[in-house]
Amino acid sequence: MRQFDIAIVGAGLAGSLAALALSDSGRTVALIAPPTRAADGRTTALMDQSIAFLKTLALWDAIAPHAAALETMQILDGTTRLLRAPPVAFRSGEVGLDAFGYNIPNAPFLKVLDERIAAQGNIARLENGVTAANSFENGVELVLDDGERVLVSLVVGADGKKSRIRDSAGIGVRAWSYPQSALVLNFAHERPHGNISTEFHTESGPFTQVPLPGRRSSLVWVLPPKEAARLRDLPVSDLGQSVEERMQSMLGKVTVEAGAQSFPLSGMTADHFGKERFVLLGEAAHAFPPIGAQGLNLSLRDIMALRDLIGDSEPANYSTLGERFDRRRQADIRSRTLSVDLLNRSLLSDFLPVQFLRSAGLHLLSALGPLRSIVMREGIEPLGSLKAFREGLRERVARKQA
Repeated sequence: MRQFDIAIVGAGLAGSLAALALSDSGRTVALIAPPTRAADGRTTALMDQSIAFLKTLALWDAIAPHAAALETMQILDGTTRLLRAPPVAFRSGEVGLDAFGYNIPNAPFLKVLDERIAAQGNIARLENGVTAANSFENGVELVLDDGERVLVSLVVGADGKKSRIRDSAGIGVRAWSYPQSALVLNFAHERPHGNISTEFHTESGPFTQVPLPGRRSSLVWVLPPKEAARLRDLPVSDLGQSVEERMQSMLGKVTVEAGAQSFPLSGMTADHFGKERFVLLGEAAHAFPPIGAQGLNLSLRDIMALRDLIGDSEPANYSTLGERFDRRRQADIRSRTLSVDLLNRSLLSDFLPVQFLRSAGLHLLSALGPLRSIVMREGIEPLGSLKAFREGLRERVARKQA
């Protein structure tokens, strides 16, 4: 029976990044997942804090050629309702950044991670699924699909919404669905995007264009499920026309690339994010609609917290690491999940007071620069505005003392 200090189950973006982040911890690490993945035409927007983390893993130089900077993020009210909000533009320069973050296609991102994992001598890649995870006093026995048994001190579940690791740990979930699907595609356009991401708020949900390198962008269009399926199945020329009309031809003529996909929208949070020798991260722990570029950024903060805890613990003390991880991640995960859920539901609501609150909030963000700065910093990093205030205060004190 093979033994490892840490087993990470699931080799998507979150699992692969966790393996690389923990591979220099001095612990033995196994990454366990079947060898094949479904083709992924989606993109992921990572904020400044997450990009800084990729740099600490020496990954950014390989990923950067595939990424496009997000320098401005604007919100436009695309509804026909009585109460409409003004345009709001968030510019990275307002908070002292060249860019809020970068938009990265998932396929080359995963390819870079796979190549780096293969080159790492201290990550054992077990190309198998996990059938069961059985806890013992001194560890966890993982039973793989081919019957092999692996003994580990800590199990990291990064195996998605239907996580077997979460089930094996006896951790329940709260799940909900929305009357929406996300149509996801990439497209070329004749006008440059200027590194501007535009989010139209519509009655069915957000329509969000995000820059890619060159004159290309990715799109997440939230729609009623039947309409999302209808558009997905259109010839690309007709779909391109629909995208261009929805964007009011802001980027000129649109040419949709083959491979449009649609996904039903739902939300889920685990009752706990860790228990004993089990830790959950990524969509095994939390999942919500692709709104506000929060998904993988939240997962990377899971990984950062786990790396910190492992750095402070020996494998002999992993029996309580799950509970410590759970306490560390509760506030961030619960608050982000709630904010995304409320924003999405506010777009669907025909209740006038809800529409008023959404419109009033965007009016305030448009008019008040300091409030806009706070919101931008919190979107990039939890408590980012407090951190910026402290740093500014220290600089002022230093200048007075000089």
